[in-house]
Amino acid sequence: MPISDILTTLNLKDNPYFGAGFGLFGLGAAAAIMRKGVQVGMVFFRRHCMITMEVSSRDKSYYWLLQWISTHGTRTQHLSVQTTFSQSETGRITTQFDFVPSPGSHFFSYGGSWIRVERNREQSMMDLQTGTPFETVTLTALGRNRDMFFKILDKSRSLALQRQEGKTVMYTAMGAEWRPFGYPRRKRPINSVVLDRGISERVLADIKEFINNPQWYMKRGIPYRRGYLLHGPPGCGKSSYIVSLAGELDYSICVLNLSERGLSDDRLNHLLTVAPEQSIILLEDVDAAFVSRDLAKESPSAYQGIGRLTFSGLLNALDGVASAEARIIFMTTNYLDRLDAALIRPGRVDLKEKIDYASEHQLIEIFQRFYPDEAESCAHDFARRVSSQGKPISIAQVQGFFMMHKSDPQSVLNQTEQIWNV
Repeated sequence: MPISDILTTLNLKDNPYFGAGFGLFGLGAAAAIMRKGVQVGMVFFRRHCMITMEVSSRDKSYYWLLQWISTHGTRTQHLSVQTTFSQSETGRITTQFDFVPSPGSHFFSYGGSWIRVERNREQSMMDLQTGTPFETVTLTALGRNRDMFFKILDKSRSLALQRQEGKTVMYTAMGAEWRPFGYPRRKRPINSVVLDRGISERVLADIKEFINNPQWYMKRGIPYRRGYLLHGPPGCGKSSYIVSLAGELDYSICVLNLSERGLSDDRLNHLLTVAPEQSIILLEDVDAAFVSRDLAKESPSAYQGIGRLTFSGLLNALDGVASAEARIIFMTTNYLDRLDAALIRPGRVDLKEKIDYASEHQLIEIFQRFYPDEAESCAHDFARRVSSQGKPISIAQVQGFFMMHKSDPQSVLNQTEQIWNV
């Protein structure tokens, strides 16, 4: 029997409720199928026709990227301010206000393509060191060309480095990471620090040879790291020379205080491993953190350090199985005899240099630097007068004495005996 006859028999063919219900069901099913199809289509389109890059605020390039986006014209009126400070060559601090995209969605054009920027802020997760919430910025563009994002990251890095060009960045340990400390400093010329004859040249030649020959170490199975120890009386130029050396090499400086109460063996090893690239790790006054084990036996009350860092932990971090490579460490001390022999053995300290009291050569050099218009005989006369006293003197004392007579070299020569009173 035909279906129409069956429907006629059951009086369903002209039933308006049946017709309306079947139609609504059909429309609902069609709408659900279309909605599902659109969702599948969007997922397919995003996976195969769009490219997305997410950068977390934990990443070093996060703020570089925000600065670059704001510089290249974000299409939004919703901005956040980021205040930065810079130091001129004269030491004057200037304030700069930069606008970066605020949390939300923004658009900008790059290379003929429109890019969507979405900055999200996590309210439930915060950085315990700074108290700021964690953030992410997501860039989305049409196409599958990853090179565009590589170019953006490279340009943002170049823009950030331009601001630090000609400057030396100082880092300090904050928790488990390194963070910039203070303002980037103007690079100090290496010849501005007057050391005794040959010292600066030996250290500079050694460190350049290390930087330029990583393959030499790898082929011979030697750990690619280098340690230096500068020792001598205070005020003779140890720290100043390291700052000038970093400027000469275009390196940053990571200052680590071994006497910090919260420093542990694991944290020290981690900090040495994650130190910024092209940086010198500086351990100043290592004798203040630990004393020689022989000295500790002779004097049980000798200072042993107040932190949780152990001496064996320091040795393992410098030259242990898990110690980092591609690393340059400088240590300074005023008392070489207080250091344990294990700390300064080859492998942990590869080059030792004594930065001693001012020699006659240094006295002549520094006099000529302060008073370049004076005859060379005046510099030799000054050096002879100081040396004839038979008293040791540091470069810091000489410089302080010259600062009292900036424009009067004759007073310097006439009152040389007053130099020890500075």
